[in-house]
Amino acid sequence: MSEMPSEAPNVIPAATVVIFRHCPEGGPPQLLMVQRAKEMRFAGGAAVFPGGKIDEADRVLAARLSPDADPDVAAARIAGIRETLEETGLAIAIEQPVSVADAIAARALLLEEGELAPVLERFGWTLDLDKLVPFARWCPMREGAFDARFFLVDLGTGAVEVTVDATENTRLFWASAAEALRLADAGEIQVIFPTRRNLDRLALFATFAEARAQAEAIPVRMITPSQGERDGELCLTIPEDHGYPVTFQSMSTVRRGL
Repeated sequence: MSEMPSEAPNVIPAATVVIFRHCPEGGPPQLLMVQRAKEMRFAGGAAVFPGGKIDEADRVLAARLSPDADPDVAAARIAGIRETLEETGLAIAIEQPVSVADAIAARALLLEEGELAPVLERFGWTLDLDKLVPFARWCPMREGAFDARFFLVDLGTGAVEVTVDATENTRLFWASAAEALRLADAGEIQVIFPTRRNLDRLALFATFAEARAQAEAIPVRMITPSQGERDGELCLTIPEDHGYPVTFQSMSTVRRGL
């Protein structure tokens, strides 16, 4: 993955997880999205994928579990697993079967401890970090922005229980990428620029296998949106060679995280 420029501002390492499940009624896979509380500093009121900043405890656990892996990527995977459990109640990338009761209890313990390691120890769980497939990395070059690594993970089954974390989010919902884009166009949800572009890309895939194949074929390089002119209009743009079918949007319609 591309390195941070030497002259970069202070940014916040973070992880985001795009969670796939089979659509219960058939059709394209559904993705889990959370609607942020309006009071939140980042993307307040917007629909986003689960995730959050990487904590030092995530780095410590990653170094213990994956000492030979890229430490930043391993820590981001840990953070993605932790944030997903905290925000949605889903225990992802666990090698052992996880019952609904155990997931509920694990979430309560995580909220009490603030770290994933005690949860793994209490329930005897082993992580399979490779289940989180690197998909993208987005980082605006401005002070306090999130340097967000995106991962894909597949639940398979459509029969899963999720419950909103009411401290940061107001609701959870499942939708295909195309349906989420329709909701955004209809004004029923709000999405920030990176979410919109990732939904465009995710709408290309009829299955998780297709999404994983593209993710594995295109090296993850940092995407830093920039302003530029397209057909006489000021737009926010991204490079053309990262797998995204739409690479610009008019600044008049762009919503950013901050």
